[in-house]
Amino acid sequence: MASSKKVVTRDEWERKLREVEIRKEDMNRLVMNFLVTEGLADAADRFRLESGTQPDIDLASITDRMEVKRAVQSGNVKEAIEKLNNLNPTILDTNPQLYFHLQQQKLIELIRVGKINEALEFAREELAPRGEENQVFLEEIEKTVALLVFEDVKNCPYGELLDVSHRLKTASEVNAAILTSQSHEKDAKLPSLLKMLIWTQEHLNEKAVYPQINNLSTAVLEDPAV
Repeated sequence: MASSKKVVTRDEWERKLREVEIRKEDMNRLVMNFLVTEGLADAADRFRLESGTQPDIDLASITDRMEVKRAVQSGNVKEAIEKLNNLNPTILDTNPQLYFHLQQQKLIELIRVGKINEALEFAREELAPRGEENQVFLEEIEKTVALLVFEDVKNCPYGELLDVSHRLKTASEVNAAILTSQSHEKDAKLPSLLKMLIWTQEHLNEKAVYPQINNLSTAVLEDPAV
């Protein structure tokens, strides 16, 4: 019950927050990490000039990475693979799962535009051999080819493969692989910290009543309803 919880006033809570020491340099690195990971090259460069925070990778490589990502997002898998190999030819050589998912996406794009014969040939020549070596790949191939059976893909149990969200998923996988190859975290730290904030508040709510952040976009402390 709320009455059994410790009540922390706004003045007391704000005082405790002020006592927490956070270096500006650490905050700046957190922001730079987010800008670099999300591919915001121009913003990262401006922030570098304004704050003096140096990124841990060459900002020029962000542009190359985002070109690969955008190619996948637009459904141009062939261009994406070419750009990815130009950027770092070892990425696909050392990541068979990523290469398979790109080839699967290419098959999906052929089906999307109705190139049925080309899709079947591509599945037989490029994907089938990989399915023989990997059961998980085989199941994914079967799901993708099943799209050809249904005239109305909305009735196909695997119709979500044609959703834009699947392109975005593949593009994110490519983005993460490039970042990893550059010895950079594949995920930005800031979203993880925000998730940790939400988790901490949820658990603290069981023991105390205190001002908390309910809207992450404004980060305004709101007084609890008592």
